[in-house]
Order: sequence, then structure tokens, then C-alpha cells
Amino acid sequence: MDSPVLYSSENHTAILTLNRPERRNAINQDLLIHLYNAMDTASKDEDISTVIIAGNGKSFCSGIDLAALSTDDLFDPRGDGRDMVDVFKDCPKPIIGAVNGHAITGGFELALNCDFLIASENASFADTHARVGIHPGWGMTQLLQQAVGQRMAKQLSLTCEFINADKALEIGLVNEIVPEERLIDRAKEIAQSIASVNPQMMMTVKTLIEHRNTTSFEEAVKEERKGFRAFVDLHLKP
Repeated sequence: MDSPVLYSSENHTAILTLNRPERRNAINQDLLIHLYNAMDTASKDEDISTVIIAGNGKSFCSGIDLAALSTDDLFDPRGDGRDMVDVFKDCPKPIIGAVNGHAITGGFELALNCDFLIASENASFADTHARVGIHPGWGMTQLLQQAVGQRMAKQLSLTCEFINADKALEIGLVNEIVPEERLIDRAKEIAQSIASVNPQMMMTVKTLIEHRNTTSFEEAVKEERKGFRAFVDLHLKP
């Protein structure tokens, strides 16, 4: 039986591929266990600088497998108290979501937990929690508004309408659109650009950007200036 998540690495990049194409990569407990294990492996591997998450087949991820709702533990699949938001937050390395086809509800949340998204021309996104009557739990209500603003997040989540790749680019949900056959190669190119920079300063800059998520603009700028003064004292002053 094939693993529900495939793990490979090349050129300092870990590639995690959701691998239930017959179910459009729908989420069950087994997939989550393998995804979280793969994320932890990439996080701890000092040779890995960037993570790419993609889906095998016609969809990125169609959301929770409804057949698993009554049987699987989807919120603590490994029994360690860590769910999707925890696992992704604990990964210090940039995570690129390479979205092909549908990213729906839980699959949309999975995409939103990535640092940024590259989409194929046939990508589409929908938050259907309100339509199917399932409570969001992997960050949808916060991460979507962080990505596109609160007003647009309300429209998407309250109407449950699908948006295509062009609309996703227009509202800032995805960074780029590429042809389907170029999706993984483009994600790898971006990962290589990340791998080529100073790794310590890259992580510092990433941390400073994310600091704004939990504090005010003024405090975030103060933190950046504090770090710069320490840098000057250490590296530039005689």
C-alpha cells in the first residue's frame, strides 16, 4: 500500500506530496500522521532549507474525508497533542504550497498554513465549512483574513463560493500562477533561491516578518531595530 504522503528531498528542499489521488487527497488520520511526521523530519534535517507541499493527481486537497469523521482522530492524530497549526508553526523553514486543482475547506486550511502559495492555472479554492456544517479548526478563520483581509475573508467563508487561480492572485491569496506542468519546477526554483541566501539571516528575516502577527507595528519595528543594533555591535564596530 502506498504511503498517503510521499517524502523526497533534493537540493536542500524537502518535497511532501499528498498521495491519495483516488480520494482527491482527502484528509484522514493516516494522511495527517504521515504529513506531520514528514514535516517534523524536514524541520529537524539540517540539510533542508525549504519545504514544498503538493498534491498528487487532479487536486491539491479536497478537505476532510467525510468517511473518516466518525472514526478517525483528526485533531490529535498522533496522540501527542499537536495538530496542523502546531506542526506547521513549529517548522522554522519556509513552506511553499504548490496548489494544483482543488484546495477545499480543510485542504484550503492546509494551504493557508504554508508560508506562501504558488498555483497552477487550474487551481481553485473554497471554504465550505458553513455549507457542510463542519466547524473550522486548522486556522481558517484567522489565516484567511490574514492573507486576503477581513472583508474578503468574510465574503469567501460566508458564501462558500469557489474562486479560480486568477481571482486568488488578484486578492493576494497566491503569489504566482504558472502552467500546471511548470508548478513543481517553479516551486523548486523558488526553493533554490531561498537556499542560495545566508541561512541565518534568512531565518532572522522570516522571524521578524512573522513577529508582526502577534504584536503592534511599533513593537515589531522596535524588535527589528534592536536586532540591527546588536548586529552592528557584533559585526561592524571596531
